[in-house]
Amino acid sequence: MCSLVQKYNVPGPRYTSYPTVPFWDVNTFSGKKWEETVKKSFHASNSLTGISLYIHLPFCENMCTFCGCHKRITKRHDVELPYIKSILKEWSLYRAMFDEKPVIKELHLGGGTPTFFSPEHLVFLIEGILRHADKAPDAEFSFEGHPNNTTKEHLQALYEVGFRRVSFGVQDYNETVQKAIHRIQPFDNVKNVTDWASEIGYTSISHDIIFGLPHQKLEHVINTIEKTKELKPDRIAFYSYAHVPWLAGNGQRGYNEEDLPAGDEKRKQYELGKELLLKFGYHEIGMDHFALETDSLYQAMEKGSLHRNFMGYTSFNTHLMVGLGASSISDSWFGFAQNVKNVEEYQNLVENDIIP
Repeated sequence: MCSLVQKYNVPGPRYTSYPTVPFWDVNTFSGKKWEETVKKSFHASNSLTGISLYIHLPFCENMCTFCGCHKRITKRHDVELPYIKSILKEWSLYRAMFDEKPVIKELHLGGGTPTFFSPEHLVFLIEGILRHADKAPDAEFSFEGHPNNTTKEHLQALYEVGFRRVSFGVQDYNETVQKAIHRIQPFDNVKNVTDWASEIGYTSISHDIIFGLPHQKLEHVINTIEKTKELKPDRIAFYSYAHVPWLAGNGQRGYNEEDLPAGDEKRKQYELGKELLLKFGYHEIGMDHFALETDSLYQAMEKGSLHRNFMGYTSFNTHLMVGLGASSISDSWFGFAQNVKNVEEYQNLVENDIIP
């Protein structure tokens, strides 16, 4: 077992697509081919299953050094509205490919920090998307919320435009670990947003917990999961930290590999974490998720309808997923495409009527 742990203790993909991004064939790809596959997928599936939308909101006020996502660090909130208008313009470019009104089955706001944006601007975005689409009766709208800046107004505003699922990034409650990853986040902040979401009526509340973080010890993982038990979120994403400091802009510079748990220690963190989650009434879902029996993810697993896409595990299996925003990834069932990652380049392309 030790040799296996050492062999596979390397950064790897989360398999939200297969083949994974580094192995995509970019040489034969073209905008024309992409448009053809989008049209084909939409025509075949829209009336049957609807489509999924992923919207990437890349802005964050602070750099969290554990994060490998594409983001833009800024405290300037005047970037919000121009970026949202670019997303709505990109949506119009996709709608021009469709031969009927799109039916949205699934919509997710990811980041970045979606709650960097004001509640008013988020509502403006969602209303702009829905103005030219039908919402499926059983649609699932979800977003990622940062416990430090998600307000009750955010939760209420998004609830009123159809959101019923929210995910909060917890990572770890130990202060030493939080300082290392530049994410000081008291338990009370997480409790507040979790309680607010429950009071407002969200039907699925999720917490993200990461193991293998710098300076993280076994007792820290135990403490984090025991505190999480007090709040009883409906589902938990429990996954490994990916140490990829060579990727530009991810900020993984405040610590080095000596500060990370060794492979065997990291394995113990996962095994004990899993044991505790099962003990506390959660069921293991696939590779990195746990859910209560009352959650739709567990029910989908029991019915055999669980699916995995670029948004992670989902209870729906749509054939077309359109990614909007800088760095977003789309899946047409016949191929994948990723938008340019630079925000300004993305906006310039969209303004010139080019799928970015």
